[in-house]
Amino acid sequence: MVVTDETSLKRWQPSAEEPWNLRRVWHLHRRAGFGATWDQLQRDLREGHEAAIDRVVAGLANGQQHESSDAFEQMSSVICDAAVAANNINRLKAWWLYRTLNSPSPLSERLTLMWHNHFATSNFKVEDVGMMRRQNDTLRRLANGNLGDLLRTMANDPALLMWLDADANRSEHPNENFAREIMELFTLGEGNYQERDVQEAARALTGWTVKQTEFRDIKARHDGGPKTSFGQSGGFGGNDFVRLLLEHPATSKRIAWRICDTFTGESTVGADIVDELAAELVASELDIGLAIETVLRSEAFFADANIGNRVLSPVEFVTGAIRTLEIMKPPPSTLLLAEVTANLGQDLFHPPNVFGWPGGRSWLTSRGIIAHANFVLALVDGQMHTRPAKFVAEDFVRNRGASNAAESSRLFAQIVSGVDELPNELQKFAAQPNKLVVAMLSSPQAFLG
Repeated sequence: MVVTDETSLKRWQPSAEEPWNLRRVWHLHRRAGFGATWDQLQRDLREGHEAAIDRVVAGLANGQQHESSDAFEQMSSVICDAAVAANNINRLKAWWLYRTLNSPSPLSERLTLMWHNHFATSNFKVEDVGMMRRQNDTLRRLANGNLGDLLRTMANDPALLMWLDADANRSEHPNENFAREIMELFTLGEGNYQERDVQEAARALTGWTVKQTEFRDIKARHDGGPKTSFGQSGGFGGNDFVRLLLEHPATSKRIAWRICDTFTGESTVGADIVDELAAELVASELDIGLAIETVLRSEAFFADANIGNRVLSPVEFVTGAIRTLEIMKPPPSTLLLAEVTANLGQDLFHPPNVFGWPGGRSWLTSRGIIAHANFVLALVDGQMHTRPAKFVAEDFVRNRGASNAAESSRLFAQIVSGVDELPNELQKFAAQPNKLVVAMLSSPQAFLG
């Protein structure tokens, strides 16, 4: 279903037809983060949509205060520094999953994942955990800032340059790999440049390389001759080329598409909404954060057609299951969770190619569906923890006010899927809460967010 022409990026307001209800609270947290706890859902339902969106945008969706945020960052640094010191990419994956589970700003981690897929870089080729960590930190730091800052920084990112063979790009033998990918994938998109633009861009980028894990601009390797790109001529260098890309109208449209692809479901926004968001990006001098906030507050985002119709990635699914069921005491082993997400097809720091993970229905393979069910069984049974931690569904619902099977099944339907009624095919599990949780998280509805 596609959002109707009447729906746009105009600011959404609740109405009798489209109320601020649990379904929309759930939707906000699923799309802008990795799900929410029951208390967070109830808080946001009670306090209204403006307050809820304000918290998400400000990075306070979990309601954590400054002191707990500081403690989280300190622990995050300890885990990350240990991974880098050991040059252990699996421990770095575990660190990132620690952040998706515990960050006071789920939107920040959601955006970091988005940009990781946009500037897809794999450690299979980089083979340096420190560089991958620095790239990840860069993506998080600049995730919702100015696109110019993000693109210029990423164009000098050591991991990305190694991934795209920058060291082979010298004046005597310009290498077109980096030039082509920065146009096709990161900015303009396919069809918005000519082969001559690739050739001239490769010449402009000569001399950019990596030495001892740091970016270097080696003048002796640079082609300083005149070049012509996108109707402009000059002795362009790499920074000039990046400037031309930022000025090109196709870039704002490409980034608008990426944002819509992240926060809206399959086929729920048309080209008119992407164009509208691209125009806002240009008007705001490429302010990514403003564009994201516009989408999260929009009619298009909260439209019925955009709710519960986006296939969750493995990281979203795994993190969301743990966060919504609050299986955090004791915390799960993020090393084990990293193995799970890799087995489900999303191996962090190892996207399959320069295009990243295709997402959408590509996650719904028969092997993946079986692996999802196995993960859910292991999670509920406590096998994702370093010490016994079986999930007791009866205690979970009792602590949240459910006193019988009907109330219990309704509460799980609300938490897991954001709906008020259990699907008919799951009614047979209503009197067996643990089996119900496994059945719900293994059902087709659980793959959508």
